[in-house]
Amino acid sequence: MSVLVCENLQKTFHSHGRSTRAVQGVSLRVGPGEVLAFLGPNGAGKTTTIKMIAGLVRPDAGTVRVAGRDPHRDPWALRQLGAVLEGNRNVYWRLTPLENLEYFGVLRGLSAATARRRGRLLLERFNLTDKQNALTQQLSRGMQQKLAIAVSLVHEPSLLLLDEPTLGLDVEAAETVKRMVRELAAGGQAIVLTTHQLDVAQQLSHRVAIIREGRIIAEDRTDALLARFSGEQYEIEVVGEIDAARRERLRALGAEPLNGRVVYLGVPEGLWDVLDALRPLTILRVEKDRADLTEVFLKLIREEERA
Repeated sequence: MSVLVCENLQKTFHSHGRSTRAVQGVSLRVGPGEVLAFLGPNGAGKTTTIKMIAGLVRPDAGTVRVAGRDPHRDPWALRQLGAVLEGNRNVYWRLTPLENLEYFGVLRGLSAATARRRGRLLLERFNLTDKQNALTQQLSRGMQQKLAIAVSLVHEPSLLLLDEPTLGLDVEAAETVKRMVRELAAGGQAIVLTTHQLDVAQQLSHRVAIIREGRIIAEDRTDALLARFSGEQYEIEVVGEIDAARRERLRALGAEPLNGRVVYLGVPEGLWDVLDALRPLTILRVEKDRADLTEVFLKLIREEERA
């Protein structure tokens, strides 16, 4: 059963006699243990869609179900949501990590004792126990982000909304947060990730949905989407000189010998013949041409602009 189900969401805003269709027929599903990267350029409708999922903006049409219930009508559904927003708006800086967890836990319907118990467990899980009594403003940016994720989980929600979880972090802190996201998904957490860091989206997501001008223009498993835009070219890096006879044989197989490498454009099965033709040269690398998510995203957005 899907944790999040959005069907045909639509939203139009009216201001000063003008109407702006922000979201036009958006449908999304996220299952347990799945990370959906929800991507789009600025003004595409991402934030409005997320706000409709979170019960903050009521859709003009369509439905949202979180764990089977409507967050616009059922307070229980709202308690199934956890969110980490971009920036420093997720925790109180003048409270300690443990106080933040207790405060937000009670705010979300837990007893003080339960919030404290879960808070301590989360601090231990995220390696923050030794900082539990320090002021949050004294923590590093990476620790603050870990605390923000812990706070979003204290009430044990079914769905986690992550907005730019690694933005502004140094390399080590960003890797820590990414590892946490993977661990949460592996533990069954459903996650919607919005980010402009497309390399992060590629590393973390199971599926990708791309929105432009309020409409979903692409949705697929991340690996399938990348494969769709990847070529059939293989590049083989070798050590040693490729003599004239071997060059002729390689060209007959559909491969082009270049300076220190060979480019092959044939069927995958023919790659074995190319490798055999290179024997006994040392092969350093065999790599298939593979698009990354940034290339796919830009290509799809530009195709829509030309349509």
